[in-house]
Amino acid sequence: MQEITLTEASKQLPELIEAAMSGEEIVITKDNQPVVKLTPVSTERRSLFGSAKGLITISDDFDEPLEDFKDYM
Repeated sequence: MQEITLTEASKQLPELIEAAMSGEEIVITKDNQPVVKLTPVSTERRSLFGSAKGLITISDDFDEPLEDFKDYM
């Protein structure tokens, strides 16, 4: 983790962005207090279709009338 002051960060912003994109964590401080952390935005996308395969099951009698409602049928 690299700490840098706000004044220095404003002068070196392109280099700091490159460092953050390569995985380095950059903390920008103001008055000796951490105020901002530069981290890369994840561009990895998870597959949505089929991601729950095998997690959900439906019973064979799913669409059968419920016992509680037999009087209404």
